[in-house]
Amino acid sequence: MKVAGSIRVPGDKSLSHRALILSALADGRSRVRALLESHDVRSTAAALTALGVSIAGRDGETLIDGRGRRGLRPPALDLDCGNSGTTARLLAGVVAGHPFRARFIGDASLSRRPMRRIKQPLEAMGATVELERGDGLPMAVHGADLHSVVWTNPVASAQTKSAILLGALVAGVRAEVSEPAPTRDHTERLLGAMGASVNTDGDRVVIEPVAGLAPLDFDVPGDPSSAAFLVALALLADGGEIELPNVALNARRVGFFEIARRMGGAISSIVERDAAGEPVGTIRATPSPLRGTIVAGSDVPAMIDELVLLACVAARAEGVTTVQGAQELRVKESDRIATVVQNLRAVGARAEETPDGFVVEGSRGPLRGHVRTHGDHRVAMAFGVLASLPGNDVQIDDRTCVAVSYPGFWDDVKRVTR
Repeated sequence: MKVAGSIRVPGDKSLSHRALILSALADGRSRVRALLESHDVRSTAAALTALGVSIAGRDGETLIDGRGRRGLRPPALDLDCGNSGTTARLLAGVVAGHPFRARFIGDASLSRRPMRRIKQPLEAMGATVELERGDGLPMAVHGADLHSVVWTNPVASAQTKSAILLGALVAGVRAEVSEPAPTRDHTERLLGAMGASVNTDGDRVVIEPVAGLAPLDFDVPGDPSSAAFLVALALLADGGEIELPNVALNARRVGFFEIARRMGGAISSIVERDAAGEPVGTIRATPSPLRGTIVAGSDVPAMIDELVLLACVAARAEGVTTVQGAQELRVKESDRIATVVQNLRAVGARAEETPDGFVVEGSRGPLRGHVRTHGDHRVAMAFGVLASLPGNDVQIDDRTCVAVSYPGFWDDVKRVTR
C-alpha cells in the first residue's frame, strides 16, 4: 500500500469547544470559521443555545452573539452533553459562576466518567455541585457569587483546569491552578487572545479578574489528534508521502509526533502562522521502519488522545513498546487500556495490560480478527489504520462512532491510500 495526497483534517475539537464557550461569554458577535462539525461540538452548541446564546451558521462562518461575562440564562431543560466530557466539565465551570441551577446529563459512556474532580474545586469557590450517583452524570450545578481560589489538581486534567478558569472568568475573580504536569493550554491562549490577563508558569496558571472579553475572530486550525491517524497510516505504508496543512502545532498537543519520531518515524512539521495564540503549520510524513520505545508518565499529557493509536502502531514496530503513567486512559470514553489490549489480542498481536498502561510487542505477521470499539471513536480509527494495511483482515464493529471527532475519517483514508 502507498499513500499520497494533501488532506486538510477537520478543525481541532478542543479549540472548537472553547471557541464556542468563550464567544458565548464575550461582549458582542464572534466569528468562527472551520468549526469542527462533530457530535461532541454539536453538544456544546446545543447546551449554549439552551443557556440563551444565539449561534448561527452563515457563509462558512459560525456566528455567536455573546451575552457577556455573566449573561447566560437558566436552561428550561437538562443540558444534554451527549458523549462530550469537555461540554460537561467546562460548562459546569461556566454555570458555577451564574446565579442559577443547571442539570447536566449525557449518554451511558459519559455518565460513567468522573465529575468529582470538578465538584471539589467549584465547591471550594462557592458553588454547589450535586452528583446523583456518587460520581459522573447526572450532575446539578447551583451557581453562586464565586470567590478567588488557589487550587492544586491531583490529576493532570485540562478540563478540570479549564472549569476552574471559566468559573473565575464568569465571577470576575482571581484563580490560581497548579497541576502535577502541564496540560493542554487552549483555554489560556484563547482567553489571552480575547483580552483576559492569564499568566502561565510551567504547571501553574493564574487568571486575574476579568471585566469582559472581546469578541473572537478565529479560523480553527486542523486537529493534531485527527492528523495523527493519517500520519500513522503514512508511517506504516510501503511508499509515498502525506501532507497535512493547517494543523495546530501547540507543543502540548504534538506528543504523538515526537514519540513517533523517537521510534524512527520520518515526520516533519513547520509552523507557518499564529491563530489566536496557537501555532499552526504543515505536517509531512513518509513510510519508516519503526522500533519500540518507552513512553513515560511525563510524555502522556501531550498525547493522551493518541495512546490507543500508539499501541496499534507499536504492534507493527520492531521490539517492545511500553507506556507508563497513563491511568487516565481508564476513565475515557472506554477503559482504553483494557479496550486496546483486548482488541490487539483479538487480532493476533501480543499485548499486556499494566495498572497504568500497557506493553505491546511488535510483529510483521498478519493481523486478523474482530474489534469491539465500545463506541469509542479513537479505538475505531486506530484499528482502522491497521485494517488498511495489506495482509491484515481487521473487522471493526462500529465504524460510525468516528463521527464524535472525525466524521470524514473513512473517506480521507480512501483518498490517500493507493
